[in-house]
Parts: sequence; C-alpha cells; structure tokens
Amino acid sequence: MTDLAETTVVTVQRIPVPETAAAADARLFLEMVRIANAVCLADAGHDYLHEEPEEMLGFWQDQTDWTQLGFAAIRGEDVLGAVKLMISNQPDASTVEFDLMVDPPHRGHGIEEVLLAEVEREARERGLGTIQTWTLHRPHTDGARLEPSTGWGSVPAEDPQTQFQLASGFTLEQVERNSVFDLTGDLSLVERMLDEALAIAGEEYRSIQWTSPTPPEHVDGFAYAISRMSTDVPAGGLVIDEQHWDAARVERRDARLKAQGLTVSVAAVLHVPTGRIAAYNELAIGEDRAGATQQFGTLVVKEHRGHRLGTIVKCANLLRWRELVPESPRVSTFNAEENRHMLDINETIGFVPASYAGAWKKVLAV
Repeated sequence: MTDLAETTVVTVQRIPVPETAAAADARLFLEMVRIANAVCLADAGHDYLHEEPEEMLGFWQDQTDWTQLGFAAIRGEDVLGAVKLMISNQPDASTVEFDLMVDPPHRGHGIEEVLLAEVEREARERGLGTIQTWTLHRPHTDGARLEPSTGWGSVPAEDPQTQFQLASGFTLEQVERNSVFDLTGDLSLVERMLDEALAIAGEEYRSIQWTSPTPPEHVDGFAYAISRMSTDVPAGGLVIDEQHWDAARVERRDARLKAQGLTVSVAAVLHVPTGRIAAYNELAIGEDRAGATQQFGTLVVKEHRGHRLGTIVKCANLLRWRELVPESPRVSTFNAEENRHMLDINETIGFVPASYAGAWKKVLAV
C-alpha cells in the first residue's frame, strides 16, 4: 500500500554514526533506536527486547567485522521510520541482513516500501544477491497461519508485517520462538538438572565460567566455538555466510561489548582431552540491571552433542547470573522451532513462549 501524499514529501537520509548518544548529529540515530523499541513493543507485546542507544551505538562504532549502516524516512521534522543493515566484511559475503522499522502510527502508508527500496539498492550496488530480515509476532494469535519451508512453527498470516513481506516478494524460511525464564523464582530444579548433566558428561568435560572479557587461556578455544555458530545451528532456508574467527576477532568483540556497556557472563564446557571449548552459553545485560537479560549465543559443537552439554551451560549460567545480576527479573532467548533439543532443555528448565519471530528471505536480480 502506497500513500505518501499526506502532507510534504518523504525523504530518505543516511543515518550518521555519532561519537556519543549526546552528540549534535545523534538525532537520527536516537530516533532509529526509539522506533526499534516501539516496533518490538507493538509486535511482540512486551519490552523484553528493549535496547538503549548506547548499546546499539557501541556496536555500530566498530565496523571492523561488520558494516553497519542505516537510513531514515523523514517528512518535515518527523522521522517516520528507519532501516538498519548489517553486512559481513568477509570477502565471501553474499547476504544483507536488515531490520525495517516504521513507527507504529505511520505504518501502512508507503514508508515500508521506501525503506525497502534503499535495502535493495544497497544490496545490488554491493553485488549481494540475498536480503534477509525478521518480523516479530505475538503468541496465541487467532486466524490463519503461515508455515516456513522447514515445516516447523508458524506465524500469523494476517499480521500486517507478514502481509508486507509476502507482497514484497519474500519467503518465510524459519520461525524462532522467543522464550523467557523467571529469574525471581526457585532455582532448585536448575541446580538438580546441572548436577545430573555433569554426572552424565563425565570427566572428559569440565564446566568453566567467566565474565567478559575472555580470559587469555580461552581466547583461541572460544574463537573456534563461536565460528561454529554459523555452521552448526539450524538455519532453515536462510543463507548463512560462514564466519571466520580468530583470537583477534574475539578480543575486538570483547572490546565492543564493553563499549556497549554490557555485562556478559559466559558458561562453557571444556573438552579436556583436546583443550577445545565444546559448548557455551552467553547471558548479557546493559547498564539497567533491572531490565530483561538477553541470552546471546548458545551452542554445542556438533561432534560433542549427546552428553548433556547444552543443559550444563544453560543451567550453570542461570545459577551464576542470579549471583552476578540479582536485579534482573527474567532471561529472554530465541531458538529455531526445529531446534527441538534446545527447546526441550528450555521447557524443562521453565522457559515459556513470549513471542515469535519469522525469518524472511528475498533473492534479488543483481
């Protein structure tokens, strides 16, 4: 639906990356963050995904591994929407990931099409043939459903964000479940699950934990484990560019997390015979420690599955987090619906669905 003739012409401006959130040129960046939070609240129905400007800015200011750029749709003095793009700087990159966000009061009047055109233009100019994005959806929505190519999970077919993706030539390739865990309750079940999992894993595996930055003795092992995230997790029909990691990239990431103002706890499992990290889980929170905790990566390397390592890292980190950040009331995490093993662990621990995300892909003629 295109309806831009409300008052003045809508223009598109590149969003500068300010030095600080208080800088003179920070307005468009701050508006992008505001709109992102408004969209998450409107579509997911909760504020567990809220992000502060400093968190996003700390990520954008380091462009070594990822190119971060954004565009704002403006009418008069009003910022109506924004789109942010993330592109791997590796020479074999083939995709553009983007988040297209229109301020809820201005949806459905052509702003979405204007911003999507910027994404497609940028992708074509860079010779990247695939663009991918995500939409958020509330749970327990009535009406028709749309299933992804995996056959696992579904999203509401009549949600406006679903309708826009379909009308724009995207295909639904995966559904992720956003689950939350209540950190304020009794954790005795988590303790029992950890003890049982450690006994099953045996002496070949050792549970270790740290708070970012990564200890020097684990930097190489953690780089290897993070690199497997792009190859070992379910991707549905999405195109996932393999990510190459080394110790220097882990150190850059740690510096970026610090610049974002994040406290990050890592629970990992060390495979004693090889000295490699076989599994890990990350929990993170910004400077508002009374807000929701975000779970970042959780991975069990393929060749080490079947030893309860996923249970170990999840339970160990939840217990550690309760001591580290007792103010946070909940943990929010995303898992692919086809990742039944990890969802089984979450459900047993006590995670419950809070919202869902649809992963969409469009192949361009470049």
